[in-house]
Amino acid sequence: MSENRELTMDDYLAMLRRRLKVILIPALLAPLAGFMVSYLFPPKYTSQSTVLVEGQKVPDAYVAPVITSDFTQRVQTLSQEVVSPTRLRPVIQGLALVKPEEEDKLISEIQQNLQVQPVITSMSAAAASSPGAKKNKPSASSEPVPGFTVNYSDSNAARAQKICNAMTSLIVDENLRERATIAGSTTDFLSRQVEDAKRTVDEQDAKLAAFKKQYLGQLPTDVDNNMRMLMSLNSQLDATTQALSRAQQDKAYTESMLAQQIAAWKSSQSSANPQTLEQELTQLKAQLMQLQSRYTDDYPDVIKTKTEIADIEKKLKEVNAAAAATVPENTDNGSATETPEIRQLRLQVHQYQASIEQNTLDQKKLQSQIAIYQSRTAMSPTVEEQYKVLTRDNDNAQSFYKDLLAKKSAAGLGTSMENAQEGEQMHILTTAGLADSPSFPVRPLFAAAGMGAGLALGILIAIILEFSDKSIRTEKDAAAVMDLPLLISVPWLGEESEPQDDVVGNGNGHGRRRFWGRGDSDPSKEHEHVEV
Repeated sequence: MSENRELTMDDYLAMLRRRLKVILIPALLAPLAGFMVSYLFPPKYTSQSTVLVEGQKVPDAYVAPVITSDFTQRVQTLSQEVVSPTRLRPVIQGLALVKPEEEDKLISEIQQNLQVQPVITSMSAAAASSPGAKKNKPSASSEPVPGFTVNYSDSNAARAQKICNAMTSLIVDENLRERATIAGSTTDFLSRQVEDAKRTVDEQDAKLAAFKKQYLGQLPTDVDNNMRMLMSLNSQLDATTQALSRAQQDKAYTESMLAQQIAAWKSSQSSANPQTLEQELTQLKAQLMQLQSRYTDDYPDVIKTKTEIADIEKKLKEVNAAAAATVPENTDNGSATETPEIRQLRLQVHQYQASIEQNTLDQKKLQSQIAIYQSRTAMSPTVEEQYKVLTRDNDNAQSFYKDLLAKKSAAGLGTSMENAQEGEQMHILTTAGLADSPSFPVRPLFAAAGMGAGLALGILIAIILEFSDKSIRTEKDAAAVMDLPLLISVPWLGEESEPQDDVVGNGNGHGRRRFWGRGDSDPSKEHEHVEV
């Protein structure tokens, strides 16, 4: 093949015709070799079962699912749990598959060959494949329902079927047991948490109650009430003080009136009448003023008049003192011969005294209450700080307790749903059947692979042979090699199938080259092309 020019489609077709045998022989022999090679591998029989996962019957809006993890991850976890030696050994012994000394080997094979693959099946397809599907009404929901397949490969078809069915049942039972365990453990855990939260709430309530009892009336909620009570008590104290002052004044005035009445009454009963003495004293004072206007103080009449005035004043004082001394003694119990006016005045004094005592008692009581409310108001900022801390802790504890209580109720509903078989359920849709042909090796696939490999090998050999062949076969090859124009083409008349190339030169670079090619008139004959 010439490498000095660009190849066309005709060149490639010519190559294919020339190397067709080289390509076909490996392509036809390799499938047979691949088919024979498949007998070198021990056969493996695969059994498959399908498990359908039915969602919970109660809507999620009413009861939260017990398990919310990803379905694919959950299936892989279940498959890992059931292949543990502790779970496989009872299954192997129950099925009596191998001898006791071969159990470990079979366990290892199960762990390697068991495959659990999540799939998505259609609920409608599952319903159609189930018995009595024609009698059932079509489901209103066509949403995909998750499921998974269990595959197991073994050299014995019957053993593969038994192990696949046993592992499928084990996975379904493990899922049911795990869901029940999770539901129960969740409920128990939340129950313990609720009890702890309740104890915390009770402790916080006790602390808050003790604090309220200790600072009764001093809490932040009592500030407004304390201020109103303080204003009201101050108003009452002012009114009581004014009433006390009026009672004291009225008592003093009434006592003075009583003293005068008593004095007048006693003076009328004795010779020393205060009124007469006062009249005489008035007359003497008037007379003294007349004398002093005319005489000096040393004048005998002036001195005498002053002496008389002093004596009368002294006598008048003695009379009044005697009358005043008899008032307290006769305030409550006057003489029967006293006038009604005196008895009335005595009664008024007694009433005023009782009012003074009551107002004094009320005043002290109000002052004590005002002092209490003033102390409460003064301590409010400190008490408010402590009260806020206790209230905040109590609110947090109450909120946490209510949250846990709601979660416990939801977990209890989930547990009840699982116990009633209303939650997510796994059902074996198709059991594993007895394999009638090995899943490995697949001999048609080996033959197809051999054919592909043989075809590739033939093409590779053809390419290598074609690129290693330097023969000049066409006018284009000659033109590309010689770099000279083609003048004439003479048909080849020989009978050789593959003539030899012959080149003749004349020494100056212009000679005659003979090569083989394909003619124009008859494609079946070869022609000789001569270039001069």
